[in-house]
Amino acid sequence: MKEIAILGATGSIGLTALKVIRTNPEKYRVIALSAGRNVDLLLEQVKEFRPLAVGFLQEEDVSGLGTAFADQGVTKVFKGPRGLVDLVRMPEVDTVISAVTGAAGLIPTYEAIKAGKHVALANKETMVLAGPLIKTEAEKQGVSVLPVDSEHSAILQCLQGHRREDLSRVMLTASGGPFRGLSLDQMREVTPAQALKHPNWSMGQKISVDSATLMNKGLETIEAKWFFDLEWDQIGILIHPESIVHSMVVYRDGSIIAQMGVPDMLIPIAYALSFPSHEKNDLPPLELEKIKALTFQKPDLKKFPCLRLALDAANAGGTMPVVLNGANEVAVESFLAGRIGFLQIPALIEEALQGHEPQPIDSVETIMDADRWARDRVFRALTRV
Repeated sequence: MKEIAILGATGSIGLTALKVIRTNPEKYRVIALSAGRNVDLLLEQVKEFRPLAVGFLQEEDVSGLGTAFADQGVTKVFKGPRGLVDLVRMPEVDTVISAVTGAAGLIPTYEAIKAGKHVALANKETMVLAGPLIKTEAEKQGVSVLPVDSEHSAILQCLQGHRREDLSRVMLTASGGPFRGLSLDQMREVTPAQALKHPNWSMGQKISVDSATLMNKGLETIEAKWFFDLEWDQIGILIHPESIVHSMVVYRDGSIIAQMGVPDMLIPIAYALSFPSHEKNDLPPLELEKIKALTFQKPDLKKFPCLRLALDAANAGGTMPVVLNGANEVAVESFLAGRIGFLQIPALIEEALQGHEPQPIDSVETIMDADRWARDRVFRALTRV
C-alpha cells in the first residue's frame, strides 16, 4: 500500500487523485492533504479520508478549526511554505502527489525528493525551474519522479517496451486552446471568462490561460527535456484539436507510437500512481468508430508568441526558463484580474526576458533569486500600463 501526501488536494488534480484513491482503498492510503484557502473543502476531504496531517500554503490562522480537524484524527496542522516541507517529510509518507500551482510547488517537491519520497508530478513549474536539480537529486536518492501531465504520461507509456537508443524524437500534442481559430486582432478583445473556457479539458484558472496562450505547451517542452533526457531538437509540437492522441514517440525506423484515450486526467494520474500497471477505471471507453477525424497541424508562433518565447527561453537555458515562468505567472494573474489585455501577456514576458542575463542553475537559491527578479520586473512594468 502506498502512503500518500497530496499537495494541492482541493484543486482539479487533487480532486481527481482522491477519486483514484477512493476507488482503490486497498492500494492507497492518504497520510496528508494540503490546500490553499479552500478550508471547507479540505475539511470534507479530511472527514472522508482521515489523514494524519493537513497543511495550508497560506500562513492564515486556522486555529479555530483545530478541534474540527482533531475530531477527524488529524494530529498535525502545518502552515505556510515551510509547513508544506515538514508535511512531505513526514516518515509515514512514501509518495507525494505534487499538484500545487506555480513556483510555490518547487521547494516542497524538491524537499520531498531529498527526503527519499517518490513523486507524482503535476506541478510543471518544478521541472521548468529546476529540471537539472530534480533529476540529479532523484537519482541520488533512488526515487522516481513520474509525470501526471497527460502529454508526458503518454510519452512515458509509449516508451515502455522499446529500446531507448531507438528513440528519434517525441511529439507533444496541444488542443490549441479556445482561440486557435481567432486572428491576432480578435484576440486583443478576448476576456478572462473566454480564456477559461477550454474546449476539451477541465482545469484550473492559471493553466487554462496558459493553454489559451500556448505557454502551457512551451512549459511542457521544457518538462519533456528533463523527464526524458532529450535534446531540444528531439521535441516537436503539433496542434491536435480533438485531444485524443495525447502525445507520440517517433523511433529511428520511422515508426510512430501514439497513446490515445478520452481526455480525462484520471488516466495519467492513475498511471503515475500504479506505474507500470494500467489499473481499471470507470471512464467510458474511447470509441474510435465515433471519431470523425484526427487532425494535426504545426502551431502558429506569430499568433501565439508565448510559445515562441518559451522555446527561445528553453534554448537560452540557465535561468531564462525561470524568468519566463515568473513573468508569465504575474502576467496571467494581471490578465485574470482585468488589469491587462490578453496580448499584453506575451509583451510583459518578452520585456522581462530581454532584460535578463541568464545564470547557470546551480542551486535552489539561484532559481528563487531569478524568480523574484522576474516578478519584480513585471510588477514594475505593470505600473506603466
